[in-house]
Amino acid sequence: MKTIILTVVVALVIGFLLGLLLGLFKKIFAVTVDPKVSQVRDALSGANCGGCGFAGCDAFAEAIVSGDAPVNGCVAGGAATADAIAKVLGVDAGSTTPKVAFLACHGTKECAADRGEYQGVKTCAAAQLTMNGIKKCSFGCIGFGDCEAACAFGGITMGADGLPFIDKEKCFGCGKCVKACPKHLITLIDANTKGAIARCSCKSDNKPQIRKDCSAGCFKCGMCARKCPVQAITMENGLPKIDYSKCTSCGECVKACVDKVLVLI
Repeated sequence: MKTIILTVVVALVIGFLLGLLLGLFKKIFAVTVDPKVSQVRDALSGANCGGCGFAGCDAFAEAIVSGDAPVNGCVAGGAATADAIAKVLGVDAGSTTPKVAFLACHGTKECAADRGEYQGVKTCAAAQLTMNGIKKCSFGCIGFGDCEAACAFGGITMGADGLPFIDKEKCFGCGKCVKACPKHLITLIDANTKGAIARCSCKSDNKPQIRKDCSAGCFKCGMCARKCPVQAITMENGLPKIDYSKCTSCGECVKACVDKVLVLI
């Protein structure tokens, strides 16, 4: 019985001493944190998506307070988050332009032929590294869904046609899918953009081969540029480029494109 009591007493004494030591160490080695960092962190979306260019919301909050990051840099939070942070810091939030991801490819399984049966790791990055993709069109979407896996908001799903579908309602323009695509087919565009846009990235000038590789590929005919009544389209690297300061969304270029490469957004 005495042994049990002694053991309990010794345990309590050791626990008490350890508590004192931990409290002492905490006081000695305490790191002073600017209270504004915590306030800014609380105002952030908490998505830790990396769209701000930092490792996560904690790092971004510290960067904002130290002046190394913009107040309106949280793409997931948007204007509301920027306003909340600006209120904490007593500064102007500035203007924010929402972005959404856009896929510059519409070569579905039916349109774009595979070079053969791929037996490697089923990721776009692996297929690109080992054999420059799996499609005959070397510019086309590989279709293994690296972009879908990278999206932290569930804004991308792989469709039955072999292409990723981007849900604009869920996309916050963080840019992770842009970085994940080894073919560089995904770009960020202004969410409020109105006009025509090309769904092809094929820069080849071999027209017969384009038809063989992908029946949906841009044939470089330039008909869209010739039909545009306001001269808002120029051909650059074999692809139509739209000047949105001129584009009126009339749709004449869409009608003229036999490959249905151009669409109105």
